[in-house]
Amino acid sequence: MPNRLAHETSPYLLQHADNPVDWWPWSAEAFEEARKRNVPVLLSVGYSSCHWCHVMAHESFEDQETADLLNAHFVNVKVDREERPDVDAVYMEAVQAATGHGGWPMTVFLTPDAEPFYFGTYFPPESRQGMPSFRQVLQGVHSAWTDRRDEVTDVAAKIVRDLAGREISYGDSQAPGEEQLAAALLGLTREYDPQRGGFAGAPKFPPSMVIEFLLRHHARTGAEGALQMARDTCERMARGGIYDQLGGGFARYSVDRDWVVPHFEKMLYDNALLCRVYAHLWRSTGSDLARRVALETADFLVRELRTAEGGFASALDADSDDGTGRQVEGAYYVWTPEQLTEVLGEADAELAVQYFGVTEEGTFEHGSSVLQLPQQEGVFDAERIDSVKARLLDARAARPAPGRDDKVVAAWNGLAIAALAETGAYFDRPDLVEAAVTAADLLVRLHLDEQARLSRTSKDGRAGANAGVLEDYADVAEGFLALASVTGEGVWLEFAGFLLDHVLARFADPESGALHDTAADAEQLIRRPQDPTDNATPSGWTAAAGALLGYAAHTGSAPHRVAAEKALGVVKALGPRVPRFIGWGLAVAEAFLDGPREVAIVGPGLDDEGTRALHRTALLGTAPGAVVAVGTPGGDEFPLLADRPLSAGEPTAYVCRNFTCDAPTTDGDRLRTQLGG
Repeated sequence: MPNRLAHETSPYLLQHADNPVDWWPWSAEAFEEARKRNVPVLLSVGYSSCHWCHVMAHESFEDQETADLLNAHFVNVKVDREERPDVDAVYMEAVQAATGHGGWPMTVFLTPDAEPFYFGTYFPPESRQGMPSFRQVLQGVHSAWTDRRDEVTDVAAKIVRDLAGREISYGDSQAPGEEQLAAALLGLTREYDPQRGGFAGAPKFPPSMVIEFLLRHHARTGAEGALQMARDTCERMARGGIYDQLGGGFARYSVDRDWVVPHFEKMLYDNALLCRVYAHLWRSTGSDLARRVALETADFLVRELRTAEGGFASALDADSDDGTGRQVEGAYYVWTPEQLTEVLGEADAELAVQYFGVTEEGTFEHGSSVLQLPQQEGVFDAERIDSVKARLLDARAARPAPGRDDKVVAAWNGLAIAALAETGAYFDRPDLVEAAVTAADLLVRLHLDEQARLSRTSKDGRAGANAGVLEDYADVAEGFLALASVTGEGVWLEFAGFLLDHVLARFADPESGALHDTAADAEQLIRRPQDPTDNATPSGWTAAAGALLGYAAHTGSAPHRVAAEKALGVVKALGPRVPRFIGWGLAVAEAFLDGPREVAIVGPGLDDEGTRALHRTALLGTAPGAVVAVGTPGGDEFPLLADRPLSAGEPTAYVCRNFTCDAPTTDGDRLRTQLGG
């Protein structure tokens, strides 16, 4: 008989709907049940493409004996961290404070008042390597709750007090200046891996937000070292196993320092951020590799993650059926020399072995290799390589595919909208811009209510019950602003304004300008989460600063600009100390220092060749955070078009920043110079 998860919208929760564990979704009713029964709450947090979440589910949550223990002594609550990032953040902070590390699955025991008192991540079914078995943990917690209740509640109260005392040091409410950004660059240089690209050691994550900062810093200052770190890191990742050499798109991270063996899950947010980064790298350098990777990643997003409703699904699993009925990590993506020969024949298999760095002993497990693109001497026949890739891709498509998490997360769709809109514009791919518009339409139609409040998720055309958090409002606004610049449709600027009004009214501290991850009127947890540092995505705090700054540049709104400047105070405090973890904030600070520039293109319309040429030149400018409005003279689509006439009857560009404007120009080369192109 299914448990209470059967009617949820989260694919992760639905994966547990047939467990013998009597799961509850996160709800007031679950904690009321714990109070009524006088038992603790087991909180289990994970997500659908998490390998070890699947392992623990199979070993423990599908096991009847373990389920009996859980059902007898606990109220069991299952949470999808991607649906409830606020719940995840609050308890992950407690786990990390108590154990020094965190991760998923996250396993936390709570009092009926939601106060945590015992923590862990994955627990095995049998004790091993110094880890107790999950059943031993359950019996130990039950025993402590029954026999030493006062001790347990004292511990829980102390943890909550300690968490409350961990308020971040906000610094002042001024944006960083030249000195702080130069110090951040120096800090990144110290952590940079010059042999392999990227920062620090294994595991290595794609540093998308840091690369965005490096590209903007180079554009503003001409610092060659910043561009070199960005370019080399992007090339190493694109040549490594973390990049899907056949189908495009990036895996979550590399388990080694050399980008060879990935953790094979593919996330929407990584691919959206990286698609945009490679498009921006091409904009800065003209690199053919950057162009290819940006387009292949955009095509991957549309081909493999677009949902029937036109949004973008959250993730593809790392695991898939290896052909024997077993779920094996990476099975869909890896190859042995024998498998290559079977598909390609001996001669082309030999070529593929050399071209993709496949070895007899394998670069992964059981003699299989992750395909790479190693640097090597000699020239390969491009047509023959294209044929090899096409045949391998066809053969791979016949393998059992990894599972897909079909929920649409507002924030990550906002990132995808920005990436696809810009990539489509740069490379003359109107189909990609159209995909961005369709996803944006879905967010407006399904995720926004009459007051422009956002639902965080939807699935199969049905909005989820969870309220949007700060990153949702910020990243969707960012996506809408990018769409406004690319399409010339002012309605996207208007929608961004609605979302940012919520940021100012419900997420910002009116005194300090600090931003919270949840709204003032959201569900009250044991603390209100507030994290200005990047994780796998830009922090909501700095993403909001960027969107507020862009909106202010478009509209001249002083409250939005002041809010952006105040929010950047945290970057002034943290940028020089931990630049790797506040890359998006540093990128926004670059835009702030540069103006950002406001570009208005007026012409007879976007069907006019001269107007289109100036508009494209504006979009390809590298000035950090520049905003672009395009339309007819006196058009009311954008505030920047007001009082902007044609010059001598020709399409004309106006560039302003910091309340000062350059002379209008009809010359694309002159405009390119004005925008650092």
